[in-house]
Amino acid sequence: MTTATLTQNDLAQFTGDSIRYRHPLNRKVIYTPGVKYLAEAAGAYWLIDAIASYFGSLEMLKGQASDARLRSLQFWQLKCEGDQATLTARADSGVAPFITQHIDYTDFPMNEVEIWAGFDGSVWTLYLPSEH
Repeated sequence: MTTATLTQNDLAQFTGDSIRYRHPLNRKVIYTPGVKYLAEAAGAYWLIDAIASYFGSLEMLKGQASDARLRSLQFWQLKCEGDQATLTARADSGVAPFITQHIDYTDFPMNEVEIWAGFDGSVWTLYLPSEH
């Protein structure tokens, strides 16, 4: 179910806690209550799936080999224009994305959203910037 009124302020209420949810397909990826809320409120578990699908991929390994920062922290962004979107991942702002995925159709209710990914040596945690 998509909620057309989802805003950045709704997401900003999440400021971090110890609860984590394990991704069912990529067991090396967990996510926070804020990311879970985003997925539920926006009808966008596909977004978590899309991000999780890259961890362990050839694209990810190449990116990490070319920029060591990507081994510990990544900045993912979904930008929507009309009913299409682009998902990107970067090592830092102002740096070209090492992953770009075009999405032909989405009803995602926000113009853009960021999800950060941090590695603790064992698993990747997806979280909202406010949860950092």
